Amino acid sequence: MRYISKICALVMALAMAFTLTGCGEDERHGSHMTAMDTVMSLTAYGSEGEAGLSAASSVITALDSMLDPERQGSTVYNMNHAGGGSTAVTGQIAEMLSVASTVYTRTNGALDPTVYPLVKAWGFIDAQYRIPSDSEIESLLENVGFSRVTVSSLSDADSVLVSMPSGTEISFASLAKGCAAKYAIQAMAAAGVTSGIISLGGNVQTLGVKPDGSNWNVAIQDPENSSDYVGIISVGETAVVTSGGYQRYFIQNGVTYQHIIDPSTGRPAESDLLSVTIVCSDGTMADALSTALYVLGESGAKNYYETYGDFEMILVTDDGRTIVSGGLTDNFEANGDRTVEYVRR
Repeated sequence: MRYISKICALVMALAMAFTLTGCGEDERHGSHMTAMDTVMSLTAYGSEGEAGLSAASSVITALDSMLDPERQGSTVYNMNHAGGGSTAVTGQIAEMLSVASTVYTRTNGALDPTVYPLVKAWGFIDAQYRIPSDSEIESLLENVGFSRVTVSSLSDADSVLVSMPSGTEISFASLAKGCAAKYAIQAMAAAGVTSGIISLGGNVQTLGVKPDGSNWNVAIQDPENSSDYVGIISVGETAVVTSGGYQRYFIQNGVTYQHIIDPSTGRPAESDLLSVTIVCSDGTMADALSTALYVLGESGAKNYYETYGDFEMILVTDDGRTIVSGGLTDNFEANGDRTVEYVRR
């Protein structure tokens, strides 16, 4: 799938000891799959583990098919090619529209799914990297703005009607993997699993705690050294999502251009942050916030946290600091002698 890979920096290693084997509730079941341009890892414990993995995989596959803006016949493709008309959507797409609207409004447009044509113009969809001309960027910006998207309720409580002007195109790449992880975990739970964890290219979602009753440990990758990490957070049932511009980029004439586009300029975001990690009960919201706060930068991210809260965050700055929100004070362990600052609401 041609997503702007969210290429989040959340590692990999997940810093968990998956050594439990055998039968009963400690029995570990694992699988890998590729969807949304990402290699995904799914783990479930207990006698219903295989059923849980199957259910979770089905959810991810279904969403992958619906959300690809370049796949003819997908829901998002149909929305983008409605010629200014309306498209009825349900379920997860309606939810992502709602979350996107909230974050778009609260951040004055730092998160904007309609920036998709600019992402394509820079080559971050097909890896045909290029620097668009100023005139091309200005022309594309004329159709950017989530305020151009109208969402109307229908008599069916689960459905909404979406319309946007011809020329405006949308992509849910900044929310899709978080949403998929959220619903995949729900499917796993519905299949009878009480302990599990999935990693969708850096979007981690947990179910319950480990079979031994302890928390999950998630390592946050060092944005400047892919073989190292800035620290480890201990979490129960939640979502942990990291975004950063350093894993998908190109260099031209000595200048690095990374894949997270600032909707206000149509150019790669010039953030003083290297990565943003969001810890939040809602995976869709966590995914959206990780991108928006990256675009806002350190000051904007802090202001957003102090204003709205309801999530925790870890910011890695371009001058080597690690900023951790107050709710993670007892749950974050820095790696080595890294400088850690704490912010509280």
